[in-house]
Formats: sequence, C-alpha cells, structure tokens
Amino acid sequence: MEKRRGQVGYRFLVFIIGLLIMSLGIVFFIKSNLGATPWDVLHVGLFYRLGLSIGSWSIIMGILVLTTAALISKEIPHIGAFLNMILIGVFIDFYIALPFMKTPDSFFGQLAMFTAGMILSAYGMGIYISASLGTGPRDSLMMALNAKTGWKIKNVKAGIEIIVLIIGWRLGGPVNWGTILYCLVIGPLTGLALPQCYSLINFVLAKLPNKKNLLVTDENSKGDVSI
Repeated sequence: MEKRRGQVGYRFLVFIIGLLIMSLGIVFFIKSNLGATPWDVLHVGLFYRLGLSIGSWSIIMGILVLTTAALISKEIPHIGAFLNMILIGVFIDFYIALPFMKTPDSFFGQLAMFTAGMILSAYGMGIYISASLGTGPRDSLMMALNAKTGWKIKNVKAGIEIIVLIIGWRLGGPVNWGTILYCLVIGPLTGLALPQCYSLINFVLAKLPNKKNLLVTDENSKGDVSI
C-alpha cells in the first residue's frame, strides 16, 4: 500500500467523511430489521444484557480489539485508530437518535436499506483507511492479521465476522438472514472497495495543494496487501 505524507487537513476531512459513511451503513443494517452486522449483533447483545448504548459498546469493544491488534502488530496504534474508536460509537448513537431513521414498512424498502448499508459500510471503510491516518480497532486487527499471516483481506475479514457473530448470537443479539448474507458478501466487497478507494483518494489528493506532494511506501507494509 501507499501512504501519503502531508495534507493533514485534507486527509482528516477524508477520514471523517469515511467514518460518517461507514457509520450510516452500520445503522442502516440495524434499522433494516433484516439482520445487524456481526459486530453490531455483539454490541446489541451486550446492550440487551448489560445496558449502556450500542455506540458505547462499540467504543468499549473497540478498546479491547485495538489492544489485541497492537499486540499482534507490535506497534503503537495511530491517533486515527483512537479517533475511529470514539467517533464510530458517537456517530452510531447520533444516527440512531434521528427521528426519521426508522425501519421501512415494506420488505423491499428494508432490502434497499440493507443493500445500501452493505455498500456504505465497505466503501466508507475504504475511504477512511485511504486517508492514511490509521485504521480503526476492527480494521486494525484485520490489517494486522493480513500483514502477519499473509491471508487475503477478504478471508481475514470474513473469519473475524463469523467468530464475532457466534458470540453476539449467544448473547441474544439480533441475527437474521441478512446477517449471514453480510458475512458472505462483506469480505469480497471490502477486498474490491479498498484498492478502489486508495486509487481514488490518492488521485484526488494529488490534485490538491501539497508542499511536499510526496507519496511514500508505508514502512509498515511488506509489499502489496493481498485482496
């Protein structure tokens, strides 16, 4: 992968936009009533059992996952990882609180919301990762396992989601056929979205003012990431 230096203001804006898009996708899954994402099955299950908000559990689990990713990669997480951990939880609770964020009455409306959630989640992730300000807790774990094992991103992503889904289901989280579909599709879709977003964001940033205007190889990456 490539990592851009400089243009911090622009990259921070890209980072926030990506998180907003991905958070909206997460809430679309929850509100579609066709099955939450595996992580949110876990968060909702914890909410049912222990209280707090779904966003709060997203932050708490993010702390645990980020610590695990740091131990695997033997690196101190970037500031973006901590921002991701907090902002995703805040954005989720914000979107859920919106009065018009409701489950559609018709099945086709629910299906449209679910499908939009799938696309928004994958490409929102690709956009914020492309800002090169650090991946979030869950994606840090995905990238750490990719770098450590050489497994393809789509396989790492799918494996993590399935394990989390089982735990969340045991806690009573909302599992539906859409959850299973998500587990099958999100890996390949993420593998498709990530390089596309890197190319797009690098192209856009290259057109914007930058004193150094330099692309450097990420010292933490060994060759291209397998997708």
